Amino acid sequence: MDFILKGGKVYIDGVFKKQDILVSEGRIAAVSDSVCSDSAQTVDCEDMNILPGLADVHVHLREPGFSYKETIETGTKACAHGGYTRVCSMPNLNPTPDSLENLKVQLDAIDKDAVINVIPYGTITVGEKGECLSDMEAMAPYVAGFSDDGRGVQDEELMRQAMLKAKSLGKMIVAHCEDNSLLKGGYIHDGEYAEQHGHKGICSESEYGPIARDLKLVEETGCSYHVCHISTKESVEIIRKAKAKGIDVTCETAPHYLVLSDKDLQEDARFKMNPPLRSEADKQALIEGIVDGTIDMIATDHAPHSAEEKSKGLKDSLMGVVGIETAFSVMYTHFVKTGLMTLEKLVEIMSVNPCRRFGFENGIKIGEKANLTVFDLNKKYTVNPEEFLSKGRSTPFAGAELYAKCVMTIADGKTAYQGE
Repeated sequence: MDFILKGGKVYIDGVFKKQDILVSEGRIAAVSDSVCSDSAQTVDCEDMNILPGLADVHVHLREPGFSYKETIETGTKACAHGGYTRVCSMPNLNPTPDSLENLKVQLDAIDKDAVINVIPYGTITVGEKGECLSDMEAMAPYVAGFSDDGRGVQDEELMRQAMLKAKSLGKMIVAHCEDNSLLKGGYIHDGEYAEQHGHKGICSESEYGPIARDLKLVEETGCSYHVCHISTKESVEIIRKAKAKGIDVTCETAPHYLVLSDKDLQEDARFKMNPPLRSEADKQALIEGIVDGTIDMIATDHAPHSAEEKSKGLKDSLMGVVGIETAFSVMYTHFVKTGLMTLEKLVEIMSVNPCRRFGFENGIKIGEKANLTVFDLNKKYTVNPEEFLSKGRSTPFAGAELYAKCVMTIADGKTAYQGE
């Protein structure tokens, strides 16, 4: 059905301007002060903001292999509820996408059930075991890049080989940076809370050490490289210096690392994720990194688990929280409304930058497929996990009062989510 988004403030070429948008046959047919069409349905967007669809390059959709946690259908509906029209799905699945045959299982599920655009990753190594390279060449045309997310590639020479192969294929290495030798059974940040409450901590070096190693390899190989979910002040500084040298690196962090620290921990697994919530000093460094552009984008690391898996406290529950349905609201509330960044900057780090880096279509342009999100920025609401469309319910933001409610998401010209 053709429709007109009427009277909204539209993000075009870096600024918001009150415009109408005509969507016809799935594409943006007109953008102007006043659009009329006898055959199109009118959607009143007065006092709303219309954004290019949000993009998240780090989402766990859990299918195939773990559909009791999430499915392509429930996960992408949750994404649309959060304002996302494009996500990259992580490969720690069963079967792992380490060959074209295994990848096809996921591609078929995406074609069948996804309500937004989903681009999967292929693994770096077979079975994510870190022993030998996956069939990167066969998978390259179908994936956003290569990642062993959930596990760091421990062997330096293997990572060098992966970077050289990825470069030859024109693809990016998307790295989960974690040195297993430094973990020592830890499960929260090695800081004051861990010490005071008798928990085993994860040191910061377990993250920034592998980043430093990999960036030397990137400089050597010329590979394009993206760092997942950075959480430490040292990571920010290492990446800042690498960018100053012209090394081809980008990185992401997640809303929970920017808003919370280990002083906010409770004896509840909704605060348990990997990497963990770090110190207040780390949080401030991440904020500085977002503001000065060292950190390129926001990703959620949306990682749903079953209620049982998240019911065993900080020590014994699985790592991972959900975040796709609250990410924009958390960032808008804590950064735009407080004056730390402009709304335009928020759109850049949650839509423009991830699409530009990963080579995805983005922007509100005549002739392009309509990937749009309508937000009511003045709408205040309380986070209630029982209202999530995701199967996952474990979020550190349960009960938080936030602004900016997604009221409509259009993915490739089709309504993926329609709110009140």
